[in-house]
Amino acid sequence: MIRQAADVLFDVPGDAQREIIVLIAAVAEAPKPQAPGLGAAFSDCCWLLYTVRGDTVEILDVGCVS
Repeated sequence: MIRQAADVLFDVPGDAQREIIVLIAAVAEAPKPQAPGLGAAFSDCCWLLYTVRGDTVEILDVGCVS
């Protein structure tokens, strides 16, 4: 999984890479929602769509505006 994430981030411009990493870190540290479902996190030009399953944060989609 880490290798897949690294491969995806390799194709993203440097500024967007940093924003995506910050979003992933923020989602991982945030209190977990009580009910399972989808969540989203946004920065200036990037976003994550994710779900939490137990202690695992599954990133479903990542996008950046260019």
